[in-house]
Amino acid sequence: MALSTLDVETTPFEGQKPGTSGLRKKVKVFMEKHYTENFIQCIINALGDKAKGSTLIVGGDGRYFSKQAINIIIRIASANGVSKLLIGQLGILSTPAVSSLIRHHKVLGGIVLTASHNPGGIRNDFGIKYNIENGGPAPDHVTDAIYEHTTKIKSYKFTPKLETDRLIDILGTTTFNVDGRDFVVEVIDSSENYVSLMKEIFDFKKLRTLIRGTEQRPPFNVLIDSMNGVTGVYVRRIFVDELGASPDNNVCRIVPLDNFGEIHPDPNLTYAKDLVDKVKANPSYDLGAAFDGDGDRNMIIGKNAFFVTPSDSLAVLANNLECIPYFKKHGVRGFARSMPTAAAVDRVAEKLGKEMFEVPTGWKYFGNLMDAGRLSLCGEESFGTGSDHIREKDGIWAVLAWLSIIEHKNMSVEEILKEHWSIYGRNYFTRYDYEECESDAANAMMKHLENLIETNGLIGKSFAYNSKNFTVTKADNFSYVDPIDNSVTKNQGIRILFDDGSRLIYRLSGTGSSGATIRVYIDSYEKKNVLSDAQEMLKPLIAVGLEISQLKKFTGRDAPTVIT
Repeated sequence: MALSTLDVETTPFEGQKPGTSGLRKKVKVFMEKHYTENFIQCIINALGDKAKGSTLIVGGDGRYFSKQAINIIIRIASANGVSKLLIGQLGILSTPAVSSLIRHHKVLGGIVLTASHNPGGIRNDFGIKYNIENGGPAPDHVTDAIYEHTTKIKSYKFTPKLETDRLIDILGTTTFNVDGRDFVVEVIDSSENYVSLMKEIFDFKKLRTLIRGTEQRPPFNVLIDSMNGVTGVYVRRIFVDELGASPDNNVCRIVPLDNFGEIHPDPNLTYAKDLVDKVKANPSYDLGAAFDGDGDRNMIIGKNAFFVTPSDSLAVLANNLECIPYFKKHGVRGFARSMPTAAAVDRVAEKLGKEMFEVPTGWKYFGNLMDAGRLSLCGEESFGTGSDHIREKDGIWAVLAWLSIIEHKNMSVEEILKEHWSIYGRNYFTRYDYEECESDAANAMMKHLENLIETNGLIGKSFAYNSKNFTVTKADNFSYVDPIDNSVTKNQGIRILFDDGSRLIYRLSGTGSSGATIRVYIDSYEKKNVLSDAQEMLKPLIAVGLEISQLKKFTGRDAPTVIT
């Protein structure tokens, strides 16, 4: 049956500006009439003539409203001359899997339906982001173009009679005739391509032997927590089916739920407390790992819940990439971290003679460096780690990398960390998150800090706490010049640097759906004293950070929502 398209009149919605990882709002906002349709049309408008005849990947973490959004995408894409959509079965695709599929099939890009680590369900968050042809998040010039279209949209194209009910439930290809053109929807296995990629990167035979054990070596006992997110599909395929882990004892919460079981799918010590408690209570577990809703973030803990900070995790991986077959084959280029991330990896780069890059927060800033062949490994303190195998951070990849190092070195997680600190020293690091602050109060606090910088009110000033003294040597609002295309990104966070190498960073998060989240990053380097408690070691610098920012005065908050 031939299907006809039509133009639906609409008007712009305020605030459809993508953040560091797409557009995130409450589900009820996306459910407003024309709201989702407007944004999808504006993505296609921003692609221009390239959209016609193109193929796009579509999928997400399965959170509430995903299927409705996919139905909208199918009808709008078909009406705009897109030739084909590759959609994960049931709409399920992790963010790393989307990146892999874009690169494998060499398509124009992908639409990812996720709000990442934010809560899901009808009362919580939904999100839409666009990934470009290299598999990575859309860079600023693309998201700026999308936003510009959202401010002036007058209509969107739609194929109203295209039947989408249950279309994405069954594997296979369906062809529609839309305005005399063929439009194809291919529903694909959500995990097949990604699992194949992991088997190319890692030695699964060695990892299976590690997990299962031998006569000479006991099984390495893991507990992998998908937090009811999208990685459950991939964890079952990789850890259970391929590596021989027990489905009863080695994995948990691996069924994706549209509300994540009413938990906050954010892999940190606060929201992954169930995992931490289980590993702490059962000394037979050698490693615990958790992933967020869409599978790009990870947390690693060792025996007795020994915590590995994301900054340390990045540095350890950088120092041991020879344990991974992919890097033996392709070599190791440079390393990079987001600006707020502790500088532990910088010391590895210096020792190994590799380029080191410091970029703004947002995975999109790593893409140019990878595409130019100058970057192999990168990470963010927000539990994101990845390499140039795709253009997204990748939680499962990070855990497989850790297991590869453990198998090669025959050491525990804690032993590997302590060995690393003995060589490089230790960056004591923590992050305080103050979630859902009043936006006006949060902006006033940031303005206070900006005024201190503009008036040079901090340079040379000393702050004392107990026996510790800190003298400010530099204070600025971080800006970044991309060494590949010379694009400039400004106002990426207030930095205060001290004479002993300590740092304080203040940022407003761009990934929430309501209110404002203030993030305060505290980073202090010690060459010798590497085995003390991080929170105790950082108490003086935390006190100085709160004094400088006057955070309590502006927000009324006595304590952070989350301490990482």
